[in-house]
Amino acid sequence: MTEIQQKKAQGKDIEIWFQDEARIGQNNKQTRRWAKRGTRPEAIQDLRNRSAYIFGAICPKEGKAAGIVMPKCNTYAMEFHLQEISLGIAENAHAVIIMDQAAWHTSGKLKVPDNITIVPLPPKSPELNPVENIWQFMRDNWLSNRVFKSYNDIVDHCCYAWNLLCDQPWKIMSIGMRDWAHRS
Repeated sequence: MTEIQQKKAQGKDIEIWFQDEARIGQNNKQTRRWAKRGTRPEAIQDLRNRSAYIFGAICPKEGKAAGIVMPKCNTYAMEFHLQEISLGIAENAHAVIIMDQAAWHTSGKLKVPDNITIVPLPPKSPELNPVENIWQFMRDNWLSNRVFKSYNDIVDHCCYAWNLLCDQPWKIMSIGMRDWAHRS
């Protein structure tokens, strides 16, 4: 943290959050399916290309999550997401948000709320971000192996899946905890 960031966080509890984005769309990924031994299960494949992005962040220690669904990944969308995360941070806390180094995360134009400090992950290290595991869980359980009728249908399913996850703080804790980030 820079000296200015340390002054903002001084005397406050620190919440560790992880953040990432996922594209969900009509040209969707297929996941494993149960099938009778010796048979090949059918899965519908949609070749259209409408999509939306889930901007998601989790605080595994507290079981909290903050997310929004946006049509594009850019600095503007990231600012909205940071504002959403800011609302989920405890009143007497400062959040350290660990995220990759996507262009919209590192832009000099990005306005970061006062109760947030961004800490970038090393390049090409998605395995360090537990939100990648959250995306896999959501795809496996709610978002894959389906055909979306329209863009609004994609947004509705993304919101539904994210809200289901938020209603399961134990799942956020289970998937998201990393000893290296929460060691005392």
